[in-house]
Amino acid sequence: MSIAARVYGYPPAHNAGSEWMLHSMLRPLSKRGHRVTVWLSHPGSIEKTYDIDGVRVVPYQEGTEFAAEAQKADVLLSHFENVPLVSGLARARQIPVVVICHDNFATSFHDAAGADLVVYNSEWIRRDGEIHYGQYPREFLPGRTIVVRPPVIAEEYRTTPGDCATLVNLNPDKGGDIFWQIAAWTPEWKFLGVRGAYGQQITPPTRLPNCEVVDGVPGNEMAAHVYSRSRVMLMPSLYESWGRVAVEACASGIPVIAHPTPGLVESLGEAGIFAYRDDLNAWMNALSSLRDPANWERASRRAKARSDELSANSDLDLWCDAVESLYDAKRRKSFRAAGPSHSSTPLSAR
Repeated sequence: MSIAARVYGYPPAHNAGSEWMLHSMLRPLSKRGHRVTVWLSHPGSIEKTYDIDGVRVVPYQEGTEFAAEAQKADVLLSHFENVPLVSGLARARQIPVVVICHDNFATSFHDAAGADLVVYNSEWIRRDGEIHYGQYPREFLPGRTIVVRPPVIAEEYRTTPGDCATLVNLNPDKGGDIFWQIAAWTPEWKFLGVRGAYGQQITPPTRLPNCEVVDGVPGNEMAAHVYSRSRVMLMPSLYESWGRVAVEACASGIPVIAHPTPGLVESLGEAGIFAYRDDLNAWMNALSSLRDPANWERASRRAKARSDELSANSDLDLWCDAVESLYDAKRRKSFRAAGPSHSSTPLSAR
């Protein structure tokens, strides 16, 4: 079948967690033999159509035919700000539409209302979605909902940990300002700051000799350039609906110290070392504890165990089956609408 997605950006140029989640969901559909095309709604640094892991990506600069091509698709898909446009096209042509909800914002749930399939990235987002839709008339409810935790193929991120305490994305919501405070008060640690794909990147008022800042890299290069240098991952995020970086780090047994957002609590489980983002002493004490090799080794084993646990789930099979069922339902509906065959030969005899 033909699957068309309309999104803001896409790897390798756009490296936000939600885009890598989408790519890790589209890859297996391509492997099952389906034609998957992603159309970008924002001009990016890549101006020519390209393929990545079997997924065809049409940049905004070459995407003037999106509306016409989308009407030929068997399934349409989107997330974030492109959902209203894609849903409108889907309704006009009676094409099944899939919406991925990466957060629990009311706008996201509102835009996904009436979609044939809504995908939540965590159980806590699903619960908030059900509460939100409890106030809707039945005809506006999603046709089906499933949970697909952002898939992380562990072997693609696994490496030998390094010696730095690392933060990925130095913007304020990810804790960029907190990162510099922790670094200033913990000179015995080396710190690595990785510039993010979005948001203002916070820089310190003065240079800290124990810190290094590097540019962000595509997700498929994180193991080589980030996790191989990291002994501890810091996630003092104001909001994380899941926390993909945390799960990627766990694949290498890198302990994660995190602010207990609902998403990080769910994604890390017993492997998480939690500290409230405004409690600087808690972060310093957690880092101090992990200086002890025995403590670090215990935390590392818990991280690897969590990675193995998440890798063993069947979310991607559930996802692919759900998308294929939309196509099957569309075909059955089209067959019934076409009416009985003019041939007098029974179907069973053909």
